[in-house]
Amino acid sequence: MECPICQGASRHLFSRHGYGILGCDSCGHRFADIAADLQHVEQVYGDDYFEGGEAGYSDYLGEGAILRASGKRYGRLLNSYMSPGTILDVGAAAGFILQGLLDTGWKGEGVEPNPRMAQHARETLGLSVHTGALEQFPHDQQFDVVSMIQVIAHFYDLRQALTTAAERTRPGGYWLIESWNKDSWTARLLGKNWHEYSPPSVLHWFSPKDLGQLAGQFGFREVAQGRPTRWIKGHHAKSLLDYKLQEAGPLKYFRPFLKLVPGSISYPYPSEDLFWVLYQKRT
Repeated sequence: MECPICQGASRHLFSRHGYGILGCDSCGHRFADIAADLQHVEQVYGDDYFEGGEAGYSDYLGEGAILRASGKRYGRLLNSYMSPGTILDVGAAAGFILQGLLDTGWKGEGVEPNPRMAQHARETLGLSVHTGALEQFPHDQQFDVVSMIQVIAHFYDLRQALTTAAERTRPGGYWLIESWNKDSWTARLLGKNWHEYSPPSVLHWFSPKDLGQLAGQFGFREVAQGRPTRWIKGHHAKSLLDYKLQEAGPLKYFRPFLKLVPGSISYPYPSEDLFWVLYQKRT
């Protein structure tokens, strides 16, 4: 498959969960050997993704408080670079992060492909969240910020999604992106056993370098970059680790010890393999 960032040739690196992981020979981007489409989104990000555990969530709605707090942190971050304005939250799910952004003075809406999650955002939280994928987002309104928190790795058509995101960003506006760093110390140490290698739900693995190259193709330049504060519920961590350790060679013998982890407690995420970047659209 052709690299979605530089259109260079790719080669098979290894397999995870029955899917090939490809690496670009030119820019180093990694992506899944999956020809994804809208049907892929409907199948992979259905209700099981939010409550079935494994590579998804064991109880997404139960993590509302920590997700809302994450939205507040990002709202305060944005407020240090600009005055609050309008925001489109992509992959808004049940609306918790969008709710946190609105708590810090922003106004806006979201887009989410899972109908049940989008309905929760509208009916329970009173938010404006459209049901659908960004690749097919039909509205023509422009926003001061398009936020993509833990979503860019999931786009089934990466270039179409970012084309839409660029069109929905006003001149001089911003993209706020949070993603996993494939070039981090943790990812390098764990190799193919890194938890984020979770196809088919995850389709792309970025570093700040190749993500910056991609953003530049759509007319955006980097303004700031950092590592986010992230919290995770015990039951989510246990479910994810149990799923990942099944294929982790000798590490699988640690699975029985996961039952000792209290599921109701929230824990700070301990690693350095996350990053956020703020990009600005050139005028």
